[in-house]
Amino acid sequence: MSEPAFSTDVLSPPPAVLSVGPVTLEIPGRPVDLQLRITAPVTGDDLPVVLLSHGQGHSHHLSSLDGYAPLAQFWAAHGFAVIQPTHLSSRTLTLAPDTPGAPMFWRSRAEDMRHILDRLDAIEAAVPQLPGRLDRGRVAVAGHSMGGHTASLLLGARLTDPEDATEVDLADPRITAGVLLAAPGRGGDALTETVARNFGFLLTTDFSTMTTPALVVAGDKDDSAHLTVDGPRWHADPYLLAPAPKTLLTLFDAEHGLGGVSGYDVAETTDDSPERVAAVQRLTWAYLRSRLYPGDPAWQTACDALTTGPHALGRVESR
Repeated sequence: MSEPAFSTDVLSPPPAVLSVGPVTLEIPGRPVDLQLRITAPVTGDDLPVVLLSHGQGHSHHLSSLDGYAPLAQFWAAHGFAVIQPTHLSSRTLTLAPDTPGAPMFWRSRAEDMRHILDRLDAIEAAVPQLPGRLDRGRVAVAGHSMGGHTASLLLGARLTDPEDATEVDLADPRITAGVLLAAPGRGGDALTETVARNFGFLLTTDFSTMTTPALVVAGDKDDSAHLTVDGPRWHADPYLLAPAPKTLLTLFDAEHGLGGVSGYDVAETTDDSPERVAAVQRLTWAYLRSRLYPGDPAWQTACDALTTGPHALGRVESR
């Protein structure tokens, strides 16, 4: 298997990327077709794949295939093929409120990602310049906020379905690394009464089965008071409660938007910081690079540059 044709030096000028969307997949039984955006470098072969799950922000199009450009474009410019679905929970869709799974469609979100991996041949064929360039043996998942919950299920976290009390296991062995950005933490008494009453699927999240390696990114000012009574530490739960190997990146002064990862100049970002976004871009890319290519120094290099010394933007711990 050949190495990707791109430099691991993220400080050099990045190559051009192509971005194509919507690519549409017909999924039997899904209320609407699954629409995707694919972003990849123009050149290079054996591209590792990152599935990127959107969150549930206030803006309509950030919660869709059109959000998270700061992450998708950076990762693609540095050698990844990024695939972004529009989940059924997206504000861009107008599904009836009584649609099964509404309003958060937690199960469908994870199933979307599995459908994508099942249909990579069709996705490649639909995107000019992409056929034959994906590395099916190197697949990762990433998600922000509710997208982090989706990613955690694919990495092995489990829950009890509040509708029928069955244990839900949506882990996908094709995914070998993950990044959880401001993801939900544990359930039970950590949740606010409103969330416990209206979003029962969050009550029973079990990270003890999340065995796939993952980077958990949390802001030390992300109190998410509408979701949890535990404060910012709640977003570290996927690291604290899951088995090794796991890594925690705590960003200093970061709130739920982590500086603005969901889009450029997003008005709803409460901690707008291009410097913080740049750090998230580089550190998440570097983590995935080193996880998918064991021995690659990208992660250590990024940590040395951004999480050490008097101007560190965060701290890292691993186990």
